[in-house]
Amino acid sequence: MASIRQRIVPHLWYDKEAAEAARFYATVFPESKVTSVNTIHDTPSGDAGQVSFEVWGQPFMAISGGPYFKLNPAVSFFVNFDPSRDQDAAERLDEVWDKLAEDGTALMPLGKYPFSERYGWIQDKYGVSWQLILTNPAGEERPAIIPSLLFVGDKCGKAEEAMSFYLSVFKDSRQGLLTRYPAGSAPDQEGTIMFADFMLENLWFTVMDSAHNHQFSFNEAVSFMVSCDSQEEIDYYWDKLSAVPEAEQCGWLKDAFGISWQIIPAEMNEMMKKGTPEQLARVTKAFLQMKKFELAELRKAYKGE
Repeated sequence: MASIRQRIVPHLWYDKEAAEAARFYATVFPESKVTSVNTIHDTPSGDAGQVSFEVWGQPFMAISGGPYFKLNPAVSFFVNFDPSRDQDAAERLDEVWDKLAEDGTALMPLGKYPFSERYGWIQDKYGVSWQLILTNPAGEERPAIIPSLLFVGDKCGKAEEAMSFYLSVFKDSRQGLLTRYPAGSAPDQEGTIMFADFMLENLWFTVMDSAHNHQFSFNEAVSFMVSCDSQEEIDYYWDKLSAVPEAEQCGWLKDAFGISWQIIPAEMNEMMKKGTPEQLARVTKAFLQMKKFELAELRKAYKGE
């Protein structure tokens, strides 16, 4: 984990490539590394590889969980190259772009745009989408990596509502920038969100509405893990966020906007890191039967009670 505990961590779902992708990102981005690789045995997908890694200091988790969910640009990651932090920011941006472009697909070509001297949107060979941007050094500083939520299809126009909702759920939160589409932005509707950002528990997010005809939407391939210190916290986030009962499984839930969250006891990370194979097998068997995690039951399973 980062030096400041990151309560919310982005989680990526791959078919089989989680460890390979994490190692690739460690070669692409500055200050990036794989921190742990584990295997969860006997899941519904068989043995699932679980990986912790950092991209430019931002913690991520990933799993090789089988071909059930496909990564798409509905959730992407802004990568801020800030000339005020790095005088070679533009050159570094180009270097990262070139590495991601290997067997990747450019969604918006690298070039000059009205909002940035240098910007490009690319989907890498593993399916993760990155928005590389030369940041305006006069603006308020932002972290290097920021998850970005694109509201399209039947979710288009709901970015502001979603942002307000998340700001109300998470206690340590604040609104950042907010830019609306002006008149004449068709097909985008005047007043909807062109770009906004906000911070939840020390993790910045961006949101955008897009009325263009996108052939993708939010799914479980990108979720957000919320680390909880008590059953009360687990209950709180579960009750606030879960809006699709049939999506509830193994600590996963889906909110009213289609975003997936994992509400996880912080203790469980310690159990999975330090447990014996027998303890891990008992904990895995216990949590696979749960929807919302019950901390007392997980503790019992870990102890063999």
